[in-house]
Amino acid sequence: MSQKIFKDQCFIAAEIGINHNGDMELAKEMILAAKNAGANAIKFQNYKTEDFISNKNIEYEYLSQGSLIKEKQFEMFKRYELSFSQLKELKGYSDSIGILFFSTPTGSQGIQDLLDLNVSFLKNGSDFLQNLPFIKLMAESGLQSILSTGMASLADIDEAVRTYENAGGKELILLHCVSQYPAPLEDVHLNKITSLKHAFGYPVGFSDHTEGVEASIGAVALGACFIEKHFTLSHDLPGPDHRFSSTPDEFSALVNSIRSIELALGNSKLTPTKTEKVNAESFQLSCVAKNNLAKGSVIDINDISFSRPGDGIPPKLMNFISGKTLKLDKLAGEVFNLSDLK
Repeated sequence: MSQKIFKDQCFIAAEIGINHNGDMELAKEMILAAKNAGANAIKFQNYKTEDFISNKNIEYEYLSQGSLIKEKQFEMFKRYELSFSQLKELKGYSDSIGILFFSTPTGSQGIQDLLDLNVSFLKNGSDFLQNLPFIKLMAESGLQSILSTGMASLADIDEAVRTYENAGGKELILLHCVSQYPAPLEDVHLNKITSLKHAFGYPVGFSDHTEGVEASIGAVALGACFIEKHFTLSHDLPGPDHRFSSTPDEFSALVNSIRSIELALGNSKLTPTKTEKVNAESFQLSCVAKNNLAKGSVIDINDISFSRPGDGIPPKLMNFISGKTLKLDKLAGEVFNLSDLK
């Protein structure tokens, strides 16, 4: 992803992740729905389970379709693995409807597969931030990378960033992330976005695991250039992530809210807007005669009041008017102009 992609607008990605449930037709439905909801990109995960789980007995508990599910992590992740041919098919479908495709790999082969598919950028999973050999491989790919920082300390992030830089990595986005599913608002700490900017000088985004749109809107207000949000067709689909993912309607509301807040943010120049400049003549105040004043009167400070419109001498110049002689009669409420004075 080049800088130009997100310099004017926040880049919004719908993370399908493992919500495709291993069903290619469902995956394509989700890609199209994300496109129609306003996403700039969709993200999958082209992991190999063996890259991050060796103990096949580790269990995982999650809510799905209103029930508590307990199963082996290895078996669950294996069920959602995507082969290269499936990845290629999904990339081709994404290209055909005009939405960017990217994915999170977990090893050198995964990175190579994405390079072969000509993706625009790479992203790690937060659990791989301390896998420095993997971060090095991301940098060596030559692609712009997004480093997700969930569960990380400042030292962890610094080490990953230095590893990326030392391996020749150039363009980089840091992603504030809370690895909690769903993440309650009190645990989000959006101010970390500002801290990441100040600490490392790279663009910063936000991986939003909360329910609702408020956290993402706040992130954009703080300068996030990239938003990633889990995406599903229905909260009622089976699987660990559907419950807290955004449906098409919810994602569309997220996109619309972000675009609205971007309009409201505007720029930081401390000048009146074009409309304010027009309104100033009507809305601002001028120095006016407090009482009827005859031609030749010497204006006293007590003869001056303030009132609309703002097309006369502004109140801040009242002392300039005081002591001047009127060239003509002034009725109470009439605006003082420079041409009235001698």
